[in-house]
Parts: sequence; C-alpha cells; structure tokens
Amino acid sequence: MGFDPTFEGRVKLPLIVAPMFLVSNPALTLAAISQGVIGSFPAHATRTREIFKDWLDEMEAGIAELDNPAPYAVNLVVHPTNKRMPGDMDLCEAYRVPIVLTSKGAPKDAFARIHDWGGIAFHDVASARHAEKAVEAGADALIAVCGGAGGHCGTINPFALVNEIREVTDKPIILSGGMSTGRDIYAAQAMGATYAYMGTRFIACEETLANERYAQTLIACTSKDIFFSAALDGAPANWVVPTLLEAGVDLNKLATTIPGEIVDSGKVDKRYSHVLSAGHGVGMVKKVESALDLCAQLKSEYQHAKTALSA
Repeated sequence: MGFDPTFEGRVKLPLIVAPMFLVSNPALTLAAISQGVIGSFPAHATRTREIFKDWLDEMEAGIAELDNPAPYAVNLVVHPTNKRMPGDMDLCEAYRVPIVLTSKGAPKDAFARIHDWGGIAFHDVASARHAEKAVEAGADALIAVCGGAGGHCGTINPFALVNEIREVTDKPIILSGGMSTGRDIYAAQAMGATYAYMGTRFIACEETLANERYAQTLIACTSKDIFFSAALDGAPANWVVPTLLEAGVDLNKLATTIPGEIVDSGKVDKRYSHVLSAGHGVGMVKKVESALDLCAQLKSEYQHAKTALSA
C-alpha cells in the first residue's frame, strides 16, 4: 500500500473529515485528530498566505497538547491556475504537513515534492481515467469523489467508480459521496475502500466556520433538498435547494442551463454568495453538536456495524 493506513495505531476510525471551503478550520481539524480521525482543511479557505501560516501554527500548537493524535491533512489545488499554489506548497513543506489532499490536476513534481519531506499525497479523482493519471504521476492514494458528495463532486455511482478504479490500481481508495454514519464507513471498507471521506455531516459542528443559518438550513433538509448543477460556477456541484430558491433561482431553468453559462454571462452576483452546498447525506444532520461527540458516535456506530455483520 505504500503507507500504514493506521499510522502506527494513531487512526482509530478509517475516516477523513473532508476539507470544506469556508467551513473547515484548525479547530475542527484538531477536534477530529484528537479522536483518532484524520482531519483536514483547504489551504485556499484562507484569504492570504499569512492566514494559512497562522492556521499551520495553530495546528502545531494544538497537536503539542494532544496525546498521540491522528495525522492531519491540508487540501491543495495543484492546478497551474491556482496562483497561490507555489507559496502554499512552500508552507506545507516548511511545516512538513503529513498528508496533502491534492485536487484539480496531477503534476508529478507536486507529488515528488510532497514525498521529499516525508508527506503522502491523496488525490481527487472522479473517473477511472483520472485515477490512471494520478497513479502515473505518483499519488499515494485516490479519493474517489462519487455522485452525492457535497460541494464540487463527481457523478458516478460509488460501486461503479470503486470497481473501475480497482481495475486501474491496487493503491488505497478513499471513498467520498453521501456517507454520514459509522455504518457507512464500514460499508465503504466492504466495497474495498481504505477510508471514508465525510464532509456534510460535520458542517453543523460547533467548531466549524459555518454560521447558524448554514447549520439550521441543513438540519431542516433531506437528500431531496439537494440539487446538482454545473451552471452556477462552471463545475459540477451539489447545492441546497432552499438557498437556491431564496436567491431567486428558477430550478427548471437551472436544470437546462449550459454549464458555465451563468459565469460566462456575468450573472454571478452577491445573491449567489448566500447559496449553500451539501451532499446527499444531509438528512443525517439532526442538530448542532461538537465534533468530539460526533466522532465518538461514529466510532460507536462503526464498531456496532462490525460486530453485527460478523455475527
């Protein structure tokens, strides 16, 4: 596999808390790793490189207070269009970030550099062809972003995508899309994944950057309130229906809008800043709670699922 998936026993639950733009932060990440769950945040969620450095300092200080925590991860957009990437990569190297979640492009030099400081790279893929490119470039594991994931997402059913990736490589797979319980994590492993990737379930946690409106909106939603479209910003994504309606979006029109048309026509305005994103697992967001409590619940559900199926 190339690396120990338990990280010498520090990972107590095979789960990565996904990096969520304007939601994830060091507080959520530290809460997760304190419970033996891999936590993460996106570098581009910080408005400046200086703030990103502050977050890394916060992580180092927090880790020093914990007893044998799980490793943490930083999401880097490694596509050349991300002008911050070189500076953000420099900081990841300086702080020897243990896991880098790379997305949008699979440059060999980025993976090689991560390996040079002793880090490992998990790369986003949404198809077997994406997986082939990432493996060729040197990724250590593949994040299978399937239909039902929150934010920018894939479109393929998880059973189909995992099977197709398995024909490409035996590298570890991190399954992403619609999971929200400990049972789901165990099911992901049964499908052949090493870890599950879970974001939406954590949005309403007390430690996140999500505001009260975001949390309460998700609590009131189920999977039927999620609308898939590539039109809002030119990339496939899942959006929360009530917030689209509040922004005055005609769902019938949006369903037939050519991807990128709204962006190309300059129609993106302040109203879209209030449109929220979530995945199909939103129906399991029942309350505002601490990430510590949620991780404990997920671990309990996972163990119960293992015991029940073994019996």
